[in-house]
Amino acid sequence: MDADSYTRTTLSTADLAEQDRVLGALAQRTRELVDATMRTEVDHAEVEEITALIEALTTRLGKQQRPGSLGVEIGPDGTMRNPGNAVVGLRNPVAPPLRVERTPDGTAAASFHLGAMYEGPPGLVHGGVSALILDQMLGEAAAAGGAPGMTGRLALSYRRPTPLGDLRAEAAIHEVNGYKTTVHGRILDPEGNPTVEAEGLFVLPRWARDAMADARRPDSFE
Repeated sequence: MDADSYTRTTLSTADLAEQDRVLGALAQRTRELVDATMRTEVDHAEVEEITALIEALTTRLGKQQRPGSLGVEIGPDGTMRNPGNAVVGLRNPVAPPLRVERTPDGTAAASFHLGAMYEGPPGLVHGGVSALILDQMLGEAAAAGGAPGMTGRLALSYRRPTPLGDLRAEAAIHEVNGYKTTVHGRILDPEGNPTVEAEGLFVLPRWARDAMADARRPDSFE
């Protein structure tokens, strides 16, 4: 990943909101389709009919596509948007997606639901999914506190099984040292018990520092 992964959108704030509404709804219906696909018990003939319909819809969506991944979009106000992110991406059906609440003092929190598509052991969240979510949450906290970076190290302690269903994740900056930020976080079960705890080191590379500075210049959208 480099500075070329950051692109400035030419859409207005209103157009971006409409794009999020339409494409966000498509992603949500796709998430529901995945869940229904996993748990369906309809007969095979009907499954084959549905499969043909999905193939036709996929062909329609594929008629006009951008090359590669979505990357990070820089809005007209300098805001960073990451619609394809695997945890918070509004347009990514793999993402739950998390709606993260952030504070300027470097904290991030989100309540979310993980269903059947995130299962590892029976009835429990896959350990890799827990790591994925905590990686994102720790990065969100670092960015919220004005000390963003990319994951340099992520250490996790699995304290107890994480059940599928309603969960919460929290993270907070522990220490900032130049362009290196240490963040602590955890996932909580419905009773508030920590199931997974994490510590991450986030490092902001020079190309990212340059890209962010350029995006925030007053004349960068003229």
